[in-house]
Amino acid sequence: MKVKDYTTYSELFLTGNAQIEEAVSLLKDHFLEFIPIVDGRRHVQNVISKNNLCDFILDQELSFGSIDELIKNKFVMVKENDEIEKIFSIIDQHIVVVDKEQCFKGFLRKDKIIKTYFQRQQYLDNEFHAILDSTYNGIIAINQNEKVIVYNHSAEKILGMESEKAIGKSIYEVLVDSRLPEVLKTGDGELGKKQIFNGRPLIINRTPIIKDHEIVGAVAIFQDITDLRRVTQELENEKNASEILRTIIDNAYEGIIVVDEKGYIIMINDPYAKFLARDKKNIIGKHATEIIDTTRLHIVVKTGKEEIGEVQKVKGKNIVVMRTPIYKEGKVVGAIGKIMFKDVQEVNVLASKINQIENELKYYKAALKEVSGAKYSFENIIGRSDKLQDTKYLAEKVTHTNSNVLIRGESGTGKELFAHAIHAASNRAMGSFIKVNCAAIPSDLLESELFGYEEGAFTGAKRGGKIGKFELANGGSIFLDEIGDMPHNMQAKLLRVLQEKEVERVGGSKSISLDVRIITATNRNLEEMVEKGEFREDLYYRLNVMTIHIPSLRERMDDLEPLIQHLLIKISEEVGNYATKISTEAIKYLKSYDWPGNVRELENVLERAINLVDYGKEIQVSHLPMHIRKTEVSIKTQGDRELKNILEDVEKEAILDCLKRVNENRTKAAKILNISRSSLYEKLWKYGIE
Repeated sequence: MKVKDYTTYSELFLTGNAQIEEAVSLLKDHFLEFIPIVDGRRHVQNVISKNNLCDFILDQELSFGSIDELIKNKFVMVKENDEIEKIFSIIDQHIVVVDKEQCFKGFLRKDKIIKTYFQRQQYLDNEFHAILDSTYNGIIAINQNEKVIVYNHSAEKILGMESEKAIGKSIYEVLVDSRLPEVLKTGDGELGKKQIFNGRPLIINRTPIIKDHEIVGAVAIFQDITDLRRVTQELENEKNASEILRTIIDNAYEGIIVVDEKGYIIMINDPYAKFLARDKKNIIGKHATEIIDTTRLHIVVKTGKEEIGEVQKVKGKNIVVMRTPIYKEGKVVGAIGKIMFKDVQEVNVLASKINQIENELKYYKAALKEVSGAKYSFENIIGRSDKLQDTKYLAEKVTHTNSNVLIRGESGTGKELFAHAIHAASNRAMGSFIKVNCAAIPSDLLESELFGYEEGAFTGAKRGGKIGKFELANGGSIFLDEIGDMPHNMQAKLLRVLQEKEVERVGGSKSISLDVRIITATNRNLEEMVEKGEFREDLYYRLNVMTIHIPSLRERMDDLEPLIQHLLIKISEEVGNYATKISTEAIKYLKSYDWPGNVRELENVLERAINLVDYGKEIQVSHLPMHIRKTEVSIKTQGDRELKNILEDVEKEAILDCLKRVNENRTKAAKILNISRSSLYEKLWKYGIE
């Protein structure tokens, strides 16, 4: 993999004559740990970090003058086409990515690098076990306490005892007449020894395991002589097996330590001992708390609960560790501790377990959540109906591609919720999720909002210019809601962005490359708008690559009850009035309503009811709005009332209900009721409706 595969391309940098205020603004607004300083050719001259600013503030030397007043930093430049392995040893430094002309291109995605490094470590772990279990040789190894620490599948087949019963036991419990303890004591190997076991002729090599001139264990490698005759060069493999085993254990991991059921250390590999700056001979046999005062391995032994991605302070450093209990026959007989990362400042959340970090990744994560992050996932889309499940299935399939997505559906069906979920489940989840409501931004401001502008581009333009929404979404996704309301002139400019994959700021002259996924949504009939010339046909086909239709609530009434239960809990927590129960009769009325406003209207109705009900009480029909309870009016004839009066009451209620649903827009109400505006006004006057 190349450096460019882990790069977030950016236009965020300072020039040498920039003021400190600009540095403060960029670091704060974009949650950066540092910002590069470039010359006129965009060659990186230096970097300024948050630590610089903090030091100056603490020393009361910050004068908000030139950047040159700050202390210089050490930084590293890497090229886009460099191999990513080059980064592992310098990942804790300030790293900037440049092109072959040494021009600044962007910042490294350190979270992605760490994830790759962790996956490689896991691969080595799997390789180690595969090597042990795939060999024809039976392998048994003991530690200094004569306890079995290695017992592979071939040993199981030859000796007849399962690995689970052998690991951690004394060698004499596994092999009564074993000579491994003798090899451990004398340090003398025994090669090519023959022995009959259970009627099978075995050839055995026994060798001591020596580290730093100290015998730390012994290993026996054996095989049925019958099998040996069928395998060539087996003797050479056996001679190397012990060394291979030692090499794998000491180099495949960041650090490994093993304790027994009482918390005493029975094994530690070279990387961990070196990290602790202690000799292994002074570690083995000691209680874990004597060596590492912050350890929890002895607690894991007692509780039997695995701890993954925990932060632990060792030797003044915050490291990320994994602690796993060792079970034998249902009992915990020890625990394994593994250093996953030697510095927590370089770690983001891994497998949802690491939730606290102390470096710039925390700023990135905070930026995603507070500024432009996707707040919802597919788990937040509530419902069990077939229509909704089919829609979710299609949306989840879309997450595996980078194609443009058009989300369609009535107002209030949850189009934005689906947009959030698609981004959160895609490979762009760590990138920004930027939302833009095309109908809410005045047409004369939409271009500068989407594409940004340069300083002096127009009257009132902010000093230094402004980054547009598309640039903010670079490496992530942009959600253009109400795309059908985008002005016609802006449609042409958006089409160019889609075709060229680049954007040009208002008042600017250079193009900025983009890597953005576009998700759009509308409740309008785009096909009809295309026919009328209100929406560009070429843009329509560009956006309509993957279309997702969100069913209305009345089309999936099976989802009404689970939605009600979910919303009651959510709204109760928000408004501070506990009301999570609703009567069966009230649910019947809710089911009889056609919900023109969909889930948004349902949430509004439930919030109104929760505000009316007493704390902890059940929502009743009386707490529902009148337009929901309108069926009551239609069935109350009140004895001897004339049909004319009954019909007038129903007509009045229908008009009031319709006006409320359209926010008192009488033109829309007349259209829905299929009467003229003059007829509507006559009825309003007739029934005294103002």
